[in-house]
Amino acid sequence: MSLLFKEGQIGNLKLKNRIVMPPMCMYASDNSGELKIFHKGHYLARAIGGVGFIIVEATAIEPRGRISANDLGLWDDSLIDAHKKLNEQMHSFGAKTAIQIAHAGRKCTVEDETPIAPSAIAFSDNKPFKMPKAATIEDIKNIKELFVKTALRAKTADYDAIELHAAHGYLLCEFLSALSNKRDDIYGGSLENRCRLTLEIAKELKEKVDLPLIVRISADEWMNEGWNINDSIYLSKELEKIGVDSIHVSSGGNQEKPNKPLELKPMYQSDLAKEIKKEVNIPVIAVGLITTAEQGEKLLEEKYCDFVAYGRELLRSPNFVFIAANEFNQKELIIPSYSRAF
Repeated sequence: MSLLFKEGQIGNLKLKNRIVMPPMCMYASDNSGELKIFHKGHYLARAIGGVGFIIVEATAIEPRGRISANDLGLWDDSLIDAHKKLNEQMHSFGAKTAIQIAHAGRKCTVEDETPIAPSAIAFSDNKPFKMPKAATIEDIKNIKELFVKTALRAKTADYDAIELHAAHGYLLCEFLSALSNKRDDIYGGSLENRCRLTLEIAKELKEKVDLPLIVRISADEWMNEGWNINDSIYLSKELEKIGVDSIHVSSGGNQEKPNKPLELKPMYQSDLAKEIKKEVNIPVIAVGLITTAEQGEKLLEEKYCDFVAYGRELLRSPNFVFIAANEFNQKELIIPSYSRAF
């Protein structure tokens, strides 16, 4: 049997295969933050297509936490019901689901919102980016509460897990990096201090929300003197200590112009996942230009990761899982409605 189709587990969540749809912003909502018809079709198609674990795209904890005015939000109870209905549909095809709860920080480009960040350092001098306000201690306390409230709404909406977004240059990622965090209080300076907010939020989510918790990180921001794999190993170990159930390993996004050599080739982030997997005992999800069943199988066989996230490939091919099942001669995994195609 292919390792891709072997059952897996994250916390107490059992998954029918090792194929993950990672969160990918669709920018298909409006200023309301609501799920639209597009989202329902988009996510349900991947559940019908056999994906074991679907992580819904970055969903803002407050309006100024959006990347764009077209992001999803879950900052109000009125938004719960549509997610609940979507989960019911995805679950009916055997998929398990998570939602990535997020705050854009200084990368918020919503016209009528003032971004907030660890320090008053803009992501870019170019529009649509703006100079952010440096967060006060009271702001930080409020943001922590908003993450927990959003996660509780996600639980009410019947998500099976939560993913905390601490990657790609958004708010928590900004706190982690010494290049975007110039604070001189307990949330800045040392590596320990810069990791504090992410760890505090993760700890509260584990204590107050009874769901498996995944944390997505940028394992390297691709900058000399910036956040790197050694910092990520430290953070991952600390996250494991407080009960986080999985680490989702991406990279980049915190700097407009990275200055480390970076070749965007197939599986280019997988080495980062492997380094973290060596150091923790919780499952690791690898992601980044993984496009074939053969590549995913290699990553699992050679212990780069425990789960394989296919992003762009699942955009191109909602039935990628069935294509992979056919390649590995496991045609019994293809639903009868589509079996004539293989």
